[in-house]
Amino acid sequence: MFDTLFERNFIPWKFYPKRAVFEPGRDGTYRGPRKEITKLTLVLKKPDPETLLRPLAGSVDESYELALNTDGTATIAANSTIGLVRGLTTMTQLFFKHSDGQVYTKLAPVKIFDAPKFPHRGLNMDVSRSYYPVKDIKRQIDALGYTKFNRLHLHITDSQSWPLVIPDLPWLTWKGAYQYDMIYTPTDISDIQYYAALHGISVVIETDMPGHTTSIGYGYPNLITAFEEDDWATYAAQPPSGTLKLNSQEVFVFLEKLWNDLLPRLKPLSAYYHTGGDEVNKNAYRFDETVNSSDPAVLQPYMQSFVNFNHDAVRHAGMVPIVWEEMLLEWNLTLGRDVVVQTWQSSAAVQQVVAKGHKALVGNYNFWYLDCGQGQWIDFPPDSSEGFWPYADYCSPRKNWRLIYSLDPLDGIPANQTHLVIGGEAHIWGEQTDAVNVDRMVWPRAAAVAEVLWSGAKDAEGRNRSQVEASPRLAEMRERLVTRGVGSEPVHMPYCTMEDKGCIW
Repeated sequence: MFDTLFERNFIPWKFYPKRAVFEPGRDGTYRGPRKEITKLTLVLKKPDPETLLRPLAGSVDESYELALNTDGTATIAANSTIGLVRGLTTMTQLFFKHSDGQVYTKLAPVKIFDAPKFPHRGLNMDVSRSYYPVKDIKRQIDALGYTKFNRLHLHITDSQSWPLVIPDLPWLTWKGAYQYDMIYTPTDISDIQYYAALHGISVVIETDMPGHTTSIGYGYPNLITAFEEDDWATYAAQPPSGTLKLNSQEVFVFLEKLWNDLLPRLKPLSAYYHTGGDEVNKNAYRFDETVNSSDPAVLQPYMQSFVNFNHDAVRHAGMVPIVWEEMLLEWNLTLGRDVVVQTWQSSAAVQQVVAKGHKALVGNYNFWYLDCGQGQWIDFPPDSSEGFWPYADYCSPRKNWRLIYSLDPLDGIPANQTHLVIGGEAHIWGEQTDAVNVDRMVWPRAAAVAEVLWSGAKDAEGRNRSQVEASPRLAEMRERLVTRGVGSEPVHMPYCTMEDKGCIW
């Protein structure tokens, strides 16, 4: 906290008129003794739950009360240690840096009661298509904690690479990682989990399957069908093609080794495990000798058995499964009531998921995909590029923060089903994002998601939250992130916060 206040704080000149004298004491009007905070009291009102470090959604109370008094005392009270962390974070955001090196606030006295609208508030970070050193993941964790997210979802394997070290299956990384040192060891994963826990964040690991698994085939080729077919677009969502076989005994032996090695290591600091399930191309199973069909009616029972096997292993490890929406809505699988379904295609998908009685995560790609608008990453030969110009990506255009802020996670959800929408995630996929540009791709737009998930999309009168009011808050948060070493983009030019009328239409 003291490091944030005194070392990672900023002088807020951008939020006052040009050349204004805005700092206390600079205009000569304040002549009394300087009032200082002499006492900060933290009150934990009840014992922490046993699940504090691996919480299920809603199992830990993150609310807090903060009082900053003119007599120099401050109190933060909460029902959990994580609530105290959220309160301490807010307290640092009440203060600004003074040009004399001190810090100050003009808000005292102030009393705040704050609590999140949704218990799952996350960022999905693809660390498979592009590799991120652990230090760069930790920088995102620091920013997530400062904006009161509480989940980091690591999409850690995909078709292009398998960087996750599984000691019982050594060929996964020896053959499947981009380079020998572009891997995440068990120590790395434990380090990431622990660092996140200190920020009140739980890590969710995802090994996507049965699709998006080509990288397994580099070390274990017998497990994969349609492996690196030249006509990849017929058999996969993107190159290279390759999918785990659905009815192979070798595949189930592989999965058993994977789960027995990985899940017990994750359990101490993770309550959820994501088994993937998106974009499975049925055509790939024409090459699968264990099913020999692309007929959905033939494949569906095999997919049911495949998912049942994985989810039983997750439950046996004491964790809760998460899947992508296709497993429920496209494959029509019967999923356990404990399974959380992550949606990404539409608000209608959220409605369908909760109508089936499942808990849902929101993440509509038309709003909360942070990598959109970068253009195509696939090359087109001259004789086949017609029709693709100007080479926009599938989810163009870029999702600006105002669009992001406009998504209501409860859009179209009946009042008696809103409790099933447990939150959502922003997504940063790795086709054109890596450690060099990830900060500007994620921040500060992800902070707009954070506010929607913490405060809800509606104000006290039930209206959409005002972007006119949100804009200066987001601009201020951007400055605070920059002081924390996060390369966050500007929200707008300084003029917009320095003038009374600002940049309002």
